[in-house]
Amino acid sequence: MSPAVLRYYLYKATRAVELYRPVMYLYFLSVGLSFTQIALLEAAYNVTTVVAEVPTGYVGDRIGRRLSLVVGTGVISVTLAGIAFAETFPALLALYVLWSVGYAFRSGSEDAWLYDSIVGDDEFAAVRGRGESVALAVGVGGAVVGGWLAGVDLTYPFLVAAGVTGVGALVLLGVDDPDDDGAFDPLTPRHAVDAVRTALADPRLRSFLPYYYVLFSAVTYLSFIFLQPRIESVAAAGVGAAVVGVAGGVEPFLGWYYAGISLVGALLTGRAGWLREHVGVRGWFLATPFVVAALLVGQWAVPLLAFPAFLLVRGLSEATSVFAANYVNDRIASLGRATTLSALAMVSGLTVVPFQLAGGGLSDRFSPGLALGVAGVVLAVGSAAVVAWRDPVAREA
Repeated sequence: MSPAVLRYYLYKATRAVELYRPVMYLYFLSVGLSFTQIALLEAAYNVTTVVAEVPTGYVGDRIGRRLSLVVGTGVISVTLAGIAFAETFPALLALYVLWSVGYAFRSGSEDAWLYDSIVGDDEFAAVRGRGESVALAVGVGGAVVGGWLAGVDLTYPFLVAAGVTGVGALVLLGVDDPDDDGAFDPLTPRHAVDAVRTALADPRLRSFLPYYYVLFSAVTYLSFIFLQPRIESVAAAGVGAAVVGVAGGVEPFLGWYYAGISLVGALLTGRAGWLREHVGVRGWFLATPFVVAALLVGQWAVPLLAFPAFLLVRGLSEATSVFAANYVNDRIASLGRATTLSALAMVSGLTVVPFQLAGGGLSDRFSPGLALGVAGVVLAVGSAAVVAWRDPVAREA
């Protein structure tokens, strides 16, 4: 194994140590933020991701992919440390914008850097696959550790993750890649609009875009935002309290729970080939939105269902994203695949904003459980309307 590949694996490991993920929204609530303010943070993140794509791409073009990764990783490290000390909404909003800029610097750089500067075509799939395995293993362990740290102090996961992320930047600095000449091709808003317009002109994609990239993506995103407070509310009394008590409290339980979410997601995505053969892409897409909707409504009607519901929603979401990428790829052979997929991701990131704001408002006025139940109804009704309007998935899929 070359030193560059070893450092790539080390970088993947440091990137996967997101100790704060299982308790992030509980931390925001603990410093006094409302659900609406949390939704505004997420909305600002999504909008910044789109706006920052072009300027960060141009900077990356000047400094190269590896250094773009270094800059992005460094920015994220500083942001995580800042979040641990921020206690007001304006401060967290500024940090969230900075956080999004950091991820924009890393967007698209990692795979291109690995392919062009480290291994090339022959070893790319194998090295990247092993890197994802490393990230999964570290991420599962990191979730458990993060939950334990949060049980001591909710700021500790952010501080430790900031340190580990900083180590990742140092690892990247130590890689010698003389072949990295940048060559970024940032996706401009004009290119994004052109790509989406072309995709919409294809009857096979016209209804799939609102079906998956708007409705399904937005509602599953909401479930990830409100998962933590919903679990906390279910764990407040009765059987829910007993379930969480086994782990020693809400925070440690969420650490184990997020580890389980990662494993369920890995299991379903790892069986994507089997699912495609036995269920079919068309069958999967026609059923999954309604299954997710039923799970979200169910967790509101029967609170204890929240425990299995979010595990399944996350796993189904991960597998569906794989099928969506394949489905779109199969239908844009004459287009720029990377440009079109990136443009659709931009659309998804922007259209989720109204869902986020509505979900935050409903959670403040009523509860996160009700907000997610309403989101489930919207998903079911909206998906049924799209199916009635135009079949969203080609019959040959």
